[in-house]
Amino acid sequence: MKKVLSFLSLMLVVSTLSFAQSPRVSAESTNVKVSYGQPSKKGRVIFGGLEKFGTVWRTGANEATEITFKKDVKFGGKSVKAGTYSLFSKLGEKEWTIILNSELKQWGSYGYDKIKDKNVAEVTVPVKTLKDVVEKLTITTDDKTLTISWDTTSVSVPMEF
Repeated sequence: MKKVLSFLSLMLVVSTLSFAQSPRVSAESTNVKVSYGQPSKKGRVIFGGLEKFGTVWRTGANEATEITFKKDVKFGGKSVKAGTYSLFSKLGEKEWTIILNSELKQWGSYGYDKIKDKNVAEVTVPVKTLKDVVEKLTITTDDKTLTISWDTTSVSVPMEF
């Protein structure tokens, strides 16, 4: 009986852990691919609540978001070489700083202070308040704009290839 209870307890822990992580999704256009963990709002206050203003966020859930440019790009007016970068966001009420960093395979933004010297671009963009709630973090690209939307907040970075 103890073995059965131990096995059931283990299965409960494993199933809880597997549901705790947000799904990894991608957004892709001709020259850009973004791979990110897609958390849900679930009734929470996201910006200024779950994600504090003035902090650096991994721009998603679980592993840091990664963005790949297939060609050199002007990202928010900054020249960036083709390649793959971690994408972070410094959150503000009225503007965000979108950060591209050359250090890949980060878990969250917990070690960001140790790698911030590897930032390749920082772009400040205005926050747009949305009328409708976006339940799941959504990142889109069309080779002209990278847009990040969640809850009632959206930011966009212009791109030129």
